[in-house]
Amino acid sequence: MIIVQLKEGENIEKALKKFKRKYEKTGVVKELRSRQAFTKPSITKRKKKQHAIYVQQLLQNEE
Repeated sequence: MIIVQLKEGENIEKALKKFKRKYEKTGVVKELRSRQAFTKPSITKRKKKQHAIYVQQLLQNEE
């Protein structure tokens, strides 16, 4: 359960922004979307490998 502490007289828009940030950090939406459709383990491995290659190329270009 997400709890947002509010200060006295705090604007409702600010409180809503705080809630949205906390909700995004928990990763609930990401997990829900990933559970909706099954992906084969080979595809997840392939995506992880492609991501690792991408990150490595970024680091090499930075140097």
